[in-house]
Amino acid sequence: MFKLPKTFADEMIAHARADTPNECCGILAGIDGRVMRAYPTRNAEASPVKYLIDSGDMFKAYKDAEDNGWEFLAFYHSHTFSEAYPSPTDVRLASWPDSLYILVSLRNPESPQVRGFYIVDGRITEEELVIEDP
Repeated sequence: MFKLPKTFADEMIAHARADTPNECCGILAGIDGRVMRAYPTRNAEASPVKYLIDSGDMFKAYKDAEDNGWEFLAFYHSHTFSEAYPSPTDVRLASWPDSLYILVSLRNPESPQVRGFYIVDGRITEEELVIEDP
């Protein structure tokens, strides 16, 4: 089970809406499984069907997280027109097996869907996300 404070879930959803029609992407960092900061990043692909975290944004997030004694806990991105489930491209490009991949679906914009998955060696395992009020 991954506990996600509602403020961070809301931030990811807002980021997804702001970047529509393109997919958004970002990173969640923290310690001992607790999310301490969200790093909204630029999608270097600027695409509605795929994403790539901008390398400069990745470096800045990594440096800030390291300076705070945090680790990357999750990577997130949006699916603007499909469900919150990893696409074949998402699976192929998954390269952080210890990190959670969170997907935000805006297929139904009034009711965004947020789900989390581990992707290891091409296998998808859903992780229960519990969105908590602070």
